[in-house]
Order: sequence, then structure tokens, then C-alpha cells
Amino acid sequence: MALTRTEKIKIDDTRAVRLTCAEPDGVVRGGLVVLPESRGVTEAVRGVVAGLAAEGWLVAVPHLHEGEHFELDHDSANDAVSALSADAVLAAHDAAVSWLTGHGADTDRVGVIGFELGGAIALVVATQRDLGAAVTVAGGGILDPLSDGLPPLVEIAGGLRCPWLGLYREEGDDITVEQVDKLRDAAATATVATDVVRFAFDSTYEAWQRALNWFDAHLR
Repeated sequence: MALTRTEKIKIDDTRAVRLTCAEPDGVVRGGLVVLPESRGVTEAVRGVVAGLAAEGWLVAVPHLHEGEHFELDHDSANDAVSALSADAVLAAHDAAVSWLTGHGADTDRVGVIGFELGGAIALVVATQRDLGAAVTVAGGGILDPLSDGLPPLVEIAGGLRCPWLGLYREEGDDITVEQVDKLRDAAATATVATDVVRFAFDSTYEAWQRALNWFDAHLR
């Protein structure tokens, strides 16, 4: 299993972001930005990172959650900028992409995957950046935005700029069938390949394989 490490990457003269990263032991298949859930870079997230690296992916996770937002280069009580604004998450994503391409990932073989909060952000990123592919796992904010700085996903899904896969549980989340159906319809108007799949709560392996297959199909 690949080991993870955390680095601090400078964005500009006043901002930096921490990245948890992992490199495969062999040939790099491509690069993936992983956007974590609201609890942040937990042991579960580190397990996902290590698992992706074991599959041959170079991985970078920007720390977006509370307590690990963008960090300024000087100490003060205001040394955090909300990571839930679109500009902030895009800057963090771009820093992660720069790390990936600087460590051997081809620019046309870079994708993004997010979980829950990160899943919603992954869709936002996929409407603003030209990537190889994107995957959302249980991302909320479909009809009502998760923060004032993020749009409702149903309003932007038609503007997807890369192939996007949405994976949503059949039960156990606050995301309803109607919400998922509306997001599916909105995404279907995009000019790129899209798919939305609902999976059983105990079928996380199926979701994992679908995500890997999506990247295999589009990052090559």
C-alpha cells in the first residue's frame, strides 16, 4: 500500500494550501485530485488515496475542511480563507493539479473525484476547468447550495466541460430520488459524456469499481 505524505503548497504571496499526496510504486497512469468530505482528510480518505495510488494513480488531496482551509504565510487570528467559495476551491484544485503535473502526470490524464461535500465541489470544478474526467460520490447541494459561495448543482451541470459520473446511494443520505433525477436531466444537456448511477449502501465496492472504470475509460 502506498504511503501518504502532506506538503504545504504556496498559491500566491499570501496563501498556501496543504496537500496530502501519494505516488504509485510503478508507472504513473495519470493524476487524480481527491476532494474530501466535510470531516476533512480522515483516515478513510487516506485509505482512498492509498488505494488509488496502488492502482497506479498519482494522487493529491487539498485540505479544504474546517481548521485546514487556506493558510496565510503570517500568524494572525484571521489566517484562514473560507474554502467553500468557488474561487477558493478552484485555487486549491489548481494547486493540486500543479503538484500532479509536476510529479509526472500528463495534463490530459488528470481527473477529479470528490466525496459528499467534495463531490459537490468536484462537479463545480468540472464546469470551470478542462479536465480528463470527474466523479462525484454522494455530493449534496443539488437544489440548494451548500454555502453562499457555491451554486446549486442543478443550475450548472449543463455546463460540464469533461466527462462526469455521479454516484449516489439509494438510501442513507438526505439526497432524494427526485433531486438525483433532476441532476441527471441537467447533466444530460452538457456536451460531454455524463452518467448518474444509484448504488446500494452496502455496495461501495460497486461504486469504487465504477469510478475506476470511468477514469480508465476517459484518462488514456
